[in-house]
Amino acid sequence: MNHPGSAREVLIAEALGDLALLLERAEALQPAMLESRQALVNAHAQLADQLTTFETHVAALTEKAKVQAVKHILARTDEAARQSVQVQTRTMTEAAHAIFKEEVRQVLQRRYVPHQTQQRWGQLLGHAVTAAVASLTTWALAAHLWAQ
Repeated sequence: MNHPGSAREVLIAEALGDLALLLERAEALQPAMLESRQALVNAHAQLADQLTTFETHVAALTEKAKVQAVKHILARTDEAARQSVQVQTRTMTEAAHAIFKEEVRQVLQRRYVPHQTQQRWGQLLGHAVTAAVASLTTWALAAHLWAQ
């Protein structure tokens, strides 16, 4: 057996021994690293599938929320339209009644002159017909809107 002749040769021999040990450890790590890489690839694929499913669920929920919002808006709009028609109908009816009452009152307060009486009754009849037509038109419009 040769004994090392110098400290330098001893350090080189130890360094080579350490290098051989490191190479053995690195070779032993290669299968573990490949296995770990494959596990990461599998986890990535699973996460991608889960993300696709999640996005599908979120899109479905968003669509459902939009549909519900539109239904709510339509219901409130229909209710507001019905109330508006009712208010307009009441207002027009009350106005027609008030006009009719005022015309009747004016006619009754005036003196009856034979030729003017016929003229006044003709005007009164014209106002009554106008009020009736307005009322019927309003009710027809309200019925049409209600049916929609």
